[in-house]
Parts: sequence; C-alpha cells; structure tokens
Amino acid sequence: MSDPTYTPPAVWQPTESGGAFSGINRPTAGARHEAELPVGEHPFQLYSLGTPNGVKVTIMFEELLEAGFAGAEYDAWKINIGAGDQFGSGFTALNPNGKIPALQDRSGETPFRVFEGGAILIHLAEKFDYLLPKTNPARAETLSWLSWQIGTAPFIGGGFGHFYEYAPEKYEYAINRYSMETKRIFDVANNQLAETRFLAGDEMTIADVAAYPWLGNLYHGAYSGSDKFLSLHENEHVGRWVKEIDARPAVIRGRLVNTKAMPERHSAADFDAVEDRSLFDPVRKRADV
Repeated sequence: MSDPTYTPPAVWQPTESGGAFSGINRPTAGARHEAELPVGEHPFQLYSLGTPNGVKVTIMFEELLEAGFAGAEYDAWKINIGAGDQFGSGFTALNPNGKIPALQDRSGETPFRVFEGGAILIHLAEKFDYLLPKTNPARAETLSWLSWQIGTAPFIGGGFGHFYEYAPEKYEYAINRYSMETKRIFDVANNQLAETRFLAGDEMTIADVAAYPWLGNLYHGAYSGSDKFLSLHENEHVGRWVKEIDARPAVIRGRLVNTKAMPERHSAADFDAVEDRSLFDPVRKRADV
C-alpha cells in the first residue's frame, strides 16, 4: 500500500515507481538512441501502434480508402512503445513529443511531418475533404467534439486505465477519482448521443473516429473488465453508437493495423493474411487495451 503519511519533498527527484511502464518513463524528452525509420512506397508513412490513439488514424485511412480516395494509400509501421521504439532518433524527428502516432506526408514535392492524432485527423480530413464539414455550425461542432476527445483521453487512459490496470499497487483514491471522471465522460457522450446519431450530428465525422477507439474499447471491457466495474451498460446511447461503428468495414480493418494480428500494413492484401478471421466479426467481444 502507499504511505498515507507521504509528504512531497521541497524538490521532486525521479524515483523507480514500478508498474508496467516504469522502465521507459523519464522526465526528459528527445531521442535516446539512433534509429532510422523505414519508408514504404505509398504517399503516407504512418508510425504507430494499435492503441486507441493509434487506431483512430488507421481507421481514418481505411475510411478514406473505403470511400474511394485512392490517394490515401499508406504504409503503417509498428512502433513498439514497450521496447522504446518511440525514442529512436528517426521517430522523435517526426514527433518531438515521443508519442504515437506520427505521420510523414510524402504526397507532394516536399515531405513534411504531422504529429498527434487530432492533428493528423484534421490534416487528412482537409486534404481529402472528408469527415469534416466545411461550414459552420457543423464544422465548429465537429472540432468541438474532437477537442473534447483529445482533452478527455488522458483521464481515461493515463488516469483510470493506469491506476486500475497498470499501477504497481491499487490506490483507492486514484481509482475512485478517475472512475468518477470516466463515468462522467461517458455520460457526456451518452447525453449527446441521445439527441444525435453521431457525436457532431447525423453524419459521421472525425470526432467519432477519434472518440470511438477509447469509448468503444472500454465499453467492450478493456482494462480487465472495466465495463462491469464502471457499469458502462447504463450508457445505452453510447452502446448503440459503438455497435454501429463496430460494424463499419473500414473500422474493422483499421483497428487491426499495428497489432499482434497485423504488425504492419502496406496494402489491402495484408488483411487477407490475418490468420484469425474472427477478428473481422463486427459483433466479436473485444478488449483491445
């Protein structure tokens, strides 16, 4: 158990805290080793992992391809964050924050980087004029819900997920604090989805692409059955929304990329090589994180 008498020192110093990510966490940024990134033949080079933050981008690419945008072909390279791949010099050159996902757009004369999932979604939506309305109020509503997702994800993942699943000990205060906030986040979405088919209205947008991997994973039992722990079945409108998005062919494909089932993606044919065909079942019970 944690020490209830702990008093923070005058000046904090890093210590070995234990837990699933203690071996890679440091209070400094930047490259830790030299490592060039591989480059494929397609206009977009994605360096990511099949976590909720990574999956939002692969879902976006697959939605673009499903809609007929052939120019959205991409190579997806797996970044193993447990092994510290995100601290290689090539990756930190793309994302100085050292977090997945990171994208290199090579579709024009001069390649350039785009990092952080929300920025990548906006970039792709504007480039292909898809899933982001051009005019207000629909555009403002979409960007508002996208920003909501970006702001709430740390409470779900780094807050609830960390202390419920990954922390070296169970801390009652922390679990209660982030459980309350995660339930509140679901209630915000549930209230909105009681009024609209998708978060920003009656059409799917990048706001749904961003929020679905997080809300959907917890709704399906991520973090060792948190759906039961948090009584997420009470959010019937979120459940309806999750199940509708679950069944989209592009979403089914997108959530497989950069996972154990499919570490890399270089063409549509790669999906044919996935051995576990049950992963393509839209009603399959999932717990991806």
